Amino acid sequence: MTTKYEDAGVSIKTGDETVEKIKSYAKSTFNKGVITDIGSFGAFFQPDFGKYKEPVLVSSVDGVGTKLMLASMLNKHDTIGQDLVNHCVNDIAVCGAEPLFFLDYMAFGKLNPEVAAEIIKGFSIACKENVCALIGGETAEMPGLYQPNDYDLAGTIVGVVEKSKIINGENISKDDVLIGISSTGLHTNGYSLARKVLLNKFKLTDHIPSLNKSLGDELLSIHRSYLKLINLMKNKIDIKGISHITGGGIVGNTKRIVPEGLKIEIDWKSWNVQPIFKLIKETGNISDEEMRDVFNIGIGLIFIVSKENEIKTLQLAKEMNEQAITIGKII
Repeated sequence: MTTKYEDAGVSIKTGDETVEKIKSYAKSTFNKGVITDIGSFGAFFQPDFGKYKEPVLVSSVDGVGTKLMLASMLNKHDTIGQDLVNHCVNDIAVCGAEPLFFLDYMAFGKLNPEVAAEIIKGFSIACKENVCALIGGETAEMPGLYQPNDYDLAGTIVGVVEKSKIINGENISKDDVLIGISSTGLHTNGYSLARKVLLNKFKLTDHIPSLNKSLGDELLSIHRSYLKLINLMKNKIDIKGISHITGGGIVGNTKRIVPEGLKIEIDWKSWNVQPIFKLIKETGNISDEEMRDVFNIGIGLIFIVSKENEIKTLQLAKEMNEQAITIGKII
């Protein structure tokens, strides 16, 4: 009896079926810059650099960590793709860049076309919201490396910024202020600790009064995009620096853009911490220091501006229906 690839756990037919299911989602994000169809060996994108004098490409690659496990446990896969796209977009938007295109990598223990299609649906939703094209990706089936119901995701974003308009923090100076913008929960960081603490006491389907929703719904809250807010701000105010609060917390991320010789001073009592972070802290008996190192604790983005621009920044954010507050300064 001959041995087939499928006997080893990999189905070429299922892979082809998956590609057909996801084509329409990807194509829905295409714009005039995309000049190849899904399925080519390489993805072609022809950018319009006419409005730039010195265009600089900005790229980033990331994943969503163990938040994937919660999506699998709840069998809800249509938001995790949005998490990944928005995370990547934010990482280049804080540099002043506009996203051009996104590519994904999905690896499964056993490829499920329905699950893959839901993930890609999430990619397409976020790509359209961020005005970037989902132009390609890779889907791998790897039995033995992953359990049958496991999967992993990674994404790459490429954007462009005018060289003279790069936001990198080089002009940050003493007495500049930090304006914090609220997050939509954990975003995509700290889930290993959150799971260890919360799932020892609660089920994902439990309704938590302080959250006014189930624990699972709260933990799968979408990692939001800040692109529209950043674009508004950078066109109206001299933004000296922007930090996207991911793994490492507020200080760990913001110090990456602060020049040598300066430090960040945070007023940790200046905003109301969201209920999910209080629940994690109290359930796990976690110290304030550990919470601040691991989680965004309610602040997903920080603008650094001069003291003179503080009020205007807060007002503009309010006009965008954002919860914004001065949370610290540069010393």
